[in-house]
Amino acid sequence: MSKQIEEARRGLSASELGHVDEAAPERAPGYVLLPGDPNRVPKMAAQWDGAKLYTLSRGLTAAVGTYKGAELGAWSTGIGGPSTECTLTDLAARGAHTFIRVGTTGAIQENIRIGDIIINDSNVRLDGTSRLYVREEYPAAASYEVVLALVQACENLGLRYHVGTGCTCASFYTGQCRTTYGGYRPSRLDAEFEDLRQAGVLNFEMEGATVTTLSRIFGKRAAMCASVVAQRITGEWDETPEGEYNACLVGAEAVRILTEWDRKKAEQGKKYYFPGL
Repeated sequence: MSKQIEEARRGLSASELGHVDEAAPERAPGYVLLPGDPNRVPKMAAQWDGAKLYTLSRGLTAAVGTYKGAELGAWSTGIGGPSTECTLTDLAARGAHTFIRVGTTGAIQENIRIGDIIINDSNVRLDGTSRLYVREEYPAAASYEVVLALVQACENLGLRYHVGTGCTCASFYTGQCRTTYGGYRPSRLDAEFEDLRQAGVLNFEMEGATVTTLSRIFGKRAAMCASVVAQRITGEWDETPEGEYNACLVGAEAVRILTEWDRKKAEQGKKYYFPGL
């Protein structure tokens, strides 16, 4: 058997992958929250027990701790697909198997309010990174188990939430149909915005499709939840601390739920979770 085939079968180590952050723990927890903003990591850790914080390269941060007895971690990804790719790949090599992107988002449907939680079970792949891994028709689909855990977490916490398809963009401005510097606005943006709305897309964000597409290719589980800070129909913008706090808590509660479900699956010799388990 050639060395190339051997490596493909066993998976490369973190050091062999490159772009490895030596300041990070050698072993990552199985369940990891993925905020884009490094400043969100200490806010997450404050909700846990026994959390330890790590300062990583490129301005990123990480934390490891427990939430109601469930071990979990948080690694910031930075903005967009390429930065998220590096973090996700490194974490997979360090042993993580379940990823939940936790962030903020802009809603493009009228019924969604500022502060609501959006759970994306799929994403339109305009992230730019995932298309370099697999053809465009391959879906950016979340793990049903992680989506269901996020729904249960919102129910447990009494939060208003929405489940559906989001749009992951490679741009904060024109990619999300915004006017940019100097009033530049391609004429196609109005039609693209309305087409996405009519298709039932809930929101714009910048990392979800990269996380779910790569996780599925890597054989991992992933989904995302985000607090609504912008209502693109009404023009409201309110990045309140409460919304960010709630999204972080939903992610941690979902990890607790998944940990329990995974234990039940192992006890009963089942590969997949189902309500009757």
